[in-house]
Amino acid sequence: MEKLFQLKQNGTTVRTEVIAGLTTFMTMAYIIALNPNLLTNFGAEGQGLWNGVFLATCIASAIGSLCMAFLANKPFVMAPGMGLNSFFALVTANIAMMTGMTYLESFRSALVIIFIEGIVFIILSVFNVREKIVQAIPLGVRLGIGPAIGLMLMNIGFGSNAGVFVFHDDGSSSQFFAMRDFFGSLTASSAKDSMGTGYNMMVLTVLTMFIGLFVIVALSHRKIKGAVLYGMLIASVFYWAGEGIFFGINPFEGLKDATFIPPFKDLAEATLFKLDFAGFAKIGWFTVITLIITFCIIDMFDTIGTLVGTASRANMLDENGSMPKMKEALISDAVGTVTGSLTGTSTVTTFVESASGVEAGGRTGLTALTSAVLFLLCMFIAPIAAIIPAAATSSALIYVGILMLSNLKDIDFTDICQILPVGIMLLAMPISGSIGHGIGLALISYTCIKVLTGKAKEVSVLTYVLSAIFLIKFFLAV
Repeated sequence: MEKLFQLKQNGTTVRTEVIAGLTTFMTMAYIIALNPNLLTNFGAEGQGLWNGVFLATCIASAIGSLCMAFLANKPFVMAPGMGLNSFFALVTANIAMMTGMTYLESFRSALVIIFIEGIVFIILSVFNVREKIVQAIPLGVRLGIGPAIGLMLMNIGFGSNAGVFVFHDDGSSSQFFAMRDFFGSLTASSAKDSMGTGYNMMVLTVLTMFIGLFVIVALSHRKIKGAVLYGMLIASVFYWAGEGIFFGINPFEGLKDATFIPPFKDLAEATLFKLDFAGFAKIGWFTVITLIITFCIIDMFDTIGTLVGTASRANMLDENGSMPKMKEALISDAVGTVTGSLTGTSTVTTFVESASGVEAGGRTGLTALTSAVLFLLCMFIAPIAAIIPAAATSSALIYVGILMLSNLKDIDFTDICQILPVGIMLLAMPISGSIGHGIGLALISYTCIKVLTGKAKEVSVLTYVLSAIFLIKFFLAV
């Protein structure tokens, strides 16, 4: 392990790295079930496709993370990116409407777009183009990426990750979220009126979230390694106990009829190496080029933002604000995307939840290796991963998000050319839910303010180009 990952040089141990990998995996395990749900319209497109995407998610996440472990020796874990998977599902549905193909045929055609994106990224990474793009991001903006991601993690933890489903008598259902519906209500009575039967479950969710958060803080204060993981475990036990005692729900009921045999047959029949180039040709070249560029821009800046932001929290950046072995990390991301297209899932990218593993002490590729092994095991034990309550992972996301705000101290608040783009990014990233879009708005604002204050020569040519690309992306309707 020492030879592979230089543990002593990075001030870490095998135990710390394994705990960090387990912590990261637990905070992002939701993707294993959510990704196939999103890409198949929650199973509406057939169990075969769902099973294929499920296995593809595990395999692509594992292979991408293994590349990160051995090529870059970084503690970052990969999986199909949130937002990008929803966009992929929308593109697939639109292709089906435009061409008359079935959803499965359109899905296989859309995988070709992801395959091309991955190949393009490998070429750009090998020739250091992506690394130059990282360096073209102004230092002030780079310093602000970490705090902006922190606010995004807090928004996920308090918002979309902490919610309850309510099923009505007429067969319909509603979803309520802690920040919007519970804390957003004027009174507890109004929250109860709006949520109905889901109110008590929401109370359990909120209590679990805060108990986990406070336990993590208390353990971290006492310098206990693995505080984030232990906090999530304690929060999970509290949630399971609450389900059993107050709602008469057995949290492990789903394990009774669960199957632990991976559906490899469905993978082979539905998605594995099923790129449909004939269907891809029916889409139209202008649409294809537009989609490839869109996927590339979003994925590139999501990955760059996650790598830079998380690395800054782990003190992995050099004096110029650059991360050593950035090239290898970007190649790993590209390999993950190619693997995802060949196995049957959308763009694979570096997951922002990797920050939880970094906070647990992960500093080397052994963290990524641990998570990769767990993703592979999940092909056999997916029902066990599914019982981790979202409220428990919210505790970790909120805690890590708060800690990532500390990098704001390195930003010069007296310099409008720094604080304006960073301020916009701090707001844009959690609201839009996109790291890439947040960085894009920051670049545009940085370029504009430099020009308007007579400092146009301080902006690099590549920064002008990137700003122009984002302007086109945001405002050119195609």
